[in-house]
Amino acid sequence: MRYTGPKEKLSRRVGENLGLKAERSYSPKSSFLKKPYRPGQHGKARRRALSEFGMQLLEKQKLRFTYGISEKQLRKYFEEAKKRKGITGDFLLCSLEERLDNVIYRSGFAKSRSISRQLVSHGHFLINNKKITIPSYRIRIGDIVSIRPRSRPKQIFFDLFNRLKKYEAPDWILIDKKNLEVKIKSRPNVEDLPKNFKTNSIIAFYSK
Repeated sequence: MRYTGPKEKLSRRVGENLGLKAERSYSPKSSFLKKPYRPGQHGKARRRALSEFGMQLLEKQKLRFTYGISEKQLRKYFEEAKKRKGITGDFLLCSLEERLDNVIYRSGFAKSRSISRQLVSHGHFLINNKKITIPSYRIRIGDIVSIRPRSRPKQIFFDLFNRLKKYEAPDWILIDKKNLEVKIKSRPNVEDLPKNFKTNSIIAFYSK
């Protein structure tokens, strides 16, 4: 199941700031920065060295928490990536990057993936002029992502135009900052994939 508790506790659980609360994650208000230890009664106790399995589990949880997906979903993405010829870890990350909620986040239209998921679920976005409410929807090359006209006046998009002025999206995403649209130019390249995950550990965890 997907973890639904306080997001900054997830960072504390894995011992790394995952940035799940957007700007707040790096502000003085961040609970991770104020309490850089595990949550719970024994959180301040010294962490014991992790076993190989423990390290693999930790990396898997980091990936899950970052993209906000369930164990079942991550397992499915792994099984799909494993069937393809090439580097399984790269295919796994590529599939996660191509989720609609992640595309909205990467495009700068939402400040965090959790906000992006909510916006998609509430029907605020269109793909090729068709409303899509599934955060896990896999985008394709040539897709046009736009804000539903009825949703544009909403407060959540109030300062979007100004935010996008200085925002640089990944090379595989083309943003029309004037019309507030996103075009998918290509699949994410290896250079575009996040570097903070030890995908070999994740693959090893699921390959047992």
